[in-house]
Amino acid sequence: MDNGSTLIQDIAPLRDFVRGMTALADAGGDEALFLKEAPDLLRRLVLSENWLPPEYTAPTDTFRQLLLHCDPQERFSVVCFVCGPGQQTPVHNHTVWGLVAVHQGEEISTEMLADPHGGPMRPGRVDRLKRGDVVVLSSDSYDTHRVENGAEGRTSISIHVYGANIGAVRRAMFNAETSQPEYFVSGYDNKAVPNLWDLSRVAA
Repeated sequence: MDNGSTLIQDIAPLRDFVRGMTALADAGGDEALFLKEAPDLLRRLVLSENWLPPEYTAPTDTFRQLLLHCDPQERFSVVCFVCGPGQQTPVHNHTVWGLVAVHQGEEISTEMLADPHGGPMRPGRVDRLKRGDVVVLSSDSYDTHRVENGAEGRTSISIHVYGANIGAVRRAMFNAETSQPEYFVSGYDNKAVPNLWDLSRVAA
């Protein structure tokens, strides 16, 4: 994929993913159901080509969290995460279930475990994700991690799905040296979302 220059041929994979996730939510999906059924849907999405708008692939001077879709009832949200070469997030949590899948490049997700006595956090599980790989984040385990670009000299792009409108969730960043939290609400870095519902090309 050529950052910033790939033309969208068909946004249908994202539309199909949103429909599949909505069906799970409408079926009364709880965390267990989403974490069982949604990974296959997400893997299919990230392995699809040329559906992500070019403005959602370009790196900047810091990582970006770009909203692709939020369920109207905020039962789930879909986010594009763009991480340029050498970039990483602070240690942070989510407080809701999540899925992370790589669309381009590589990402390293390192679980970070707090010291109850205020000492340095220590690493736990480490996942090195390549294109098509999906990792599950649970609200009661593997919730706190750091994400970094693992693709030397290249931009990594991953698609994250969360069990809430993640940009509106009050959660925490952690000082890795003291395990102390700092609470924040992330919002999103984009001002508009892709138009999933213009079917004029399909209907023509």
